[in-house]
Amino acid sequence: MPPIAYFKLQAKNLFKDYKTKEPVFDETINDYLYEYSPKYFDVDRIILEHDLDEENFTLMKSQHVMANMVGFRKWADLLKASGTELELAKLLFDNQDKIHIEDWKVYVAGVENDNNITLSPDDRLKIFKKVFFEVDGHVSPFGDYRLNKKIAA
Repeated sequence: MPPIAYFKLQAKNLFKDYKTKEPVFDETINDYLYEYSPKYFDVDRIILEHDLDEENFTLMKSQHVMANMVGFRKWADLLKASGTELELAKLLFDNQDKIHIEDWKVYVAGVENDNNITLSPDDRLKIFKKVFFEVDGHVSPFGDYRLNKKIAA
């Protein structure tokens, strides 16, 4: 499956999970909260970490979140990305249990600062494959947004 189609599917899966929301009255705050019955993603965590409005979550917002999860500022940036950048984005998504996107950004910034260089997309892909993809033992302390590592493709 081409990367753009893959990320579209993941955004749709996230939106499907969001739509499982059910209001539940919480007596401690005397108000309603939402509970989810997700199949693909930890919706509560994504809503909290991405500061999302549970009342106004749309498929477009889901696409934006998906783009952020793989290192892009917005969905349009993901759509314009090169093949190499999309390959890296898919590897980042598929290996988020090994490294969280923020940790990856810090790692890249450290390499660039320490060597006074700017890494090309090809260099970033090579580094990711060498350091995180092909080496066992990396485990992200932040865990994984996915409920099942083998999300529908």
